[in-house]
Amino acid sequence: MKLSEIVPEGGIHIGLRASERDEAITEIVDALIASKVVRADMRQEVLNAVLERERRGSTGFGKGVAVPHVKHANIKKMAAAIATSEHGVDFNALDKQPVYSIFLLLSPAGSPEDHLQAMEVIFKNLSLDKFRRFLRQASSVEEVRTLLDDADNQRLVG
Repeated sequence: MKLSEIVPEGGIHIGLRASERDEAITEIVDALIASKVVRADMRQEVLNAVLERERRGSTGFGKGVAVPHVKHANIKKMAAAIATSEHGVDFNALDKQPVYSIFLLLSPAGSPEDHLQAMEVIFKNLSLDKFRRFLRQASSVEEVRTLLDDADNQRLVG
């Protein structure tokens, strides 16, 4: 599985305005709705599921990154959104630092193996300092798409 396969057109949001976790998640979900990745009538349902997952434990794992994720019965096709924040988001991260890059993964409830595989691909790349640094510095959708392509084709080292 490749990052570029799970991040659809419209799935990249540069310059989050929100500074708090719940508002950032809402902004990302609204961007997915605007780009037709998530149906508008599912907005509250998806938001509730992601926020409930966050209440059970923060997905801000440190190093400026968070990966909120949820498996949901009404999600028909896996999709990940990537959002960046210039000023940082208070995500209640494990290291207590602001989050600058967020991957939001939405998966069908009936495909737990695909969800795990997508999480593995996301975390494999986020564990690379170079990937995190380039993602944080990206100022356009095109730059993020290039980064995803480089990651998918293993052109990033450490």
